Amino acid sequence: MGEISIKINIADRVYPLKVNMEEEEVIRRAAKLINDRIKEFQENYAVRDKQDLLSMCVLHYATATLKSEKKMVDEDTEVADKVYQLDQLLDGFFSK
Repeated sequence: MGEISIKINIADRVYPLKVNMEEEEVIRRAAKLINDRIKEFQENYAVRDKQDLLSMCVLHYATATLKSEKKMVDEDTEVADKVYQLDQLLDGFFSK
């Protein structure tokens, strides 16, 4: 699929982008999430400066990403341990 031109609004600023057609929906959803989070921060905190709100959003999403990555690594390690244990059991069973 080819590239298309879209305009994304984040924090009351418009950003023209060229994206692959299959990425458009994800990018639009990401912009909506950011704008929703900014609105939430505006309503819950006495912050009006867009730069501060964007920084808070970046911190929120970076933290969520790092937590998710750590969880995946922990789960991968757990699965690898279980596979190793199963391999040891099978190896012991078939070597008898």
